[in-house]
Amino acid sequence: MKEIVKVTIGLEKYTTQLYAGNHHFIGDEPAEYDGADLGPAPYDFLLGSLGSCSAITIRMYADRKEWNLEGVEISLGMEKEKKEGNDFITHITRNVKLIGDLDDKQKDRLLKIADACPVAKILKNEIRVASNLVS
Repeated sequence: MKEIVKVTIGLEKYTTQLYAGNHHFIGDEPAEYDGADLGPAPYDFLLGSLGSCSAITIRMYADRKEWNLEGVEISLGMEKEKKEGNDFITHITRNVKLIGDLDDKQKDRLLKIADACPVAKILKNEIRVASNLVS
């Protein structure tokens, strides 16, 4: 396995240190969940990954087509729907605002391109998580 992100936590409740390449950032839980609210919560990172990947993919496509896309704003939300037992369905809503002189056909295409971003593809397919103890 190639390590992409490393996360550490000490005795503080629930502040995590995240390292990705040359970047360092903090994750935490909001005060309502006994955290110190020093950084985004884990679900925020998940939605941020999808939003960032979507915006980058849209930007790359519009640049390749030389379309007049001045900017992209994406807002995301998530809800869980209970199923049987401990199962649930996660519903993620991604609202995309395209800024620039684009016609309806271009806008529709860029929305479809958002669905083709690598993180969206991962989230739409089966995900298996393997946990291993290491020393």
